[in-house]
Amino acid sequence: MLNKAILMGRLTRDPELRHTQSNMAVCSFSLAIDRGRKDQNGERQTDFIDCVAWGRQAEFVTQWFTKGMMAIVVGRIQSRRWTDQNGNNRTSIEVNCDEVSFGETKKSRESNTGYADGGFSGYDNGSQMRPEPAASQVTPAFDLPVGDSDFQELAEDDGDVPF
Repeated sequence: MLNKAILMGRLTRDPELRHTQSNMAVCSFSLAIDRGRKDQNGERQTDFIDCVAWGRQAEFVTQWFTKGMMAIVVGRIQSRRWTDQNGNNRTSIEVNCDEVSFGETKKSRESNTGYADGGFSGYDNGSQMRPEPAASQVTPAFDLPVGDSDFQELAEDDGDVPF
């Protein structure tokens, strides 16, 4: 049997860190994942997926991730049955994270104004798409003169890959 989920989305809230009775760290967070298509009314469709990380992974997520950040999660889907305060039986479906990593660089996150307020990329208050910048407003990633580099050409190259 195979149960592996690979997700990329934005955190909908700051991660919550708790500890079990045996002092194991557990972190809960939720990802908003765009489906990549629009519904019949022309609105984007988004799924909200609950995720759980344990141990050092939980501490890592809590320390380095905040609402609105892009995260890549690798884990497995699991269901959990529990009884709420009113005695009703409930079932939760969540991703138990094996790996959580950054989905964007710090520089790209800070340069996009949509992330500064904890909002999601491309959305204004979560409902309207922001227009793309004009080509004249986009700055090139590298503005170095040709030939001005810290790297030097190797004198001899035997063509072997070094690994």
